[in-house]
Amino acid sequence: MSSNIAAEIHEAELKILAELRLERRKLREKWAAKSPDTLTIGQRIADTVAATMGSWRFIIIQSTILVSWIVLNVTAYVQHWDPYPFILLNLALSFQAAYAAPFIMMSQNRQQEIDRKEAENDYHVNIKAELEIELLHEKIDALRQREVSQLTRAVAELTELLKAERTGKA
Repeated sequence: MSSNIAAEIHEAELKILAELRLERRKLREKWAAKSPDTLTIGQRIADTVAATMGSWRFIIIQSTILVSWIVLNVTAYVQHWDPYPFILLNLALSFQAAYAAPFIMMSQNRQQEIDRKEAENDYHVNIKAELEIELLHEKIDALRQREVSQLTRAVAELTELLKAERTGKA
């Protein structure tokens, strides 16, 4: 029992570990192979639009354009092309929102899929780590058990030697 620690480890756990290691290698190869070049044109456009519209630069430029539009149409010495209710400005902003929303949603959906895959990968890594820690605990327990057995035998032998020495002197 104490001589073969590997026999004490459950074969099912070893099999699961081997499968997880193989799956992990496949995932690493798959992630390494998946580069931005594999994205479709639509995905690249969606990512670019979402990144552009979600930047401070875009917000500042758009705010400057809106303020300029309003100021020019309220106070300009030229002909007002979009008077006070700013219907043309409203139409342009509505068009921009309606046109940008699908791009942003596509980019978010793709990012959500990436996040889901990463979470799944993290889950597998955590399961593997948990199993390996459990196996290490079992190995340590088996080593401790073997050491305790050896110490118990050594104490018993020493006790016998002491008894033999005492009876020999008496």
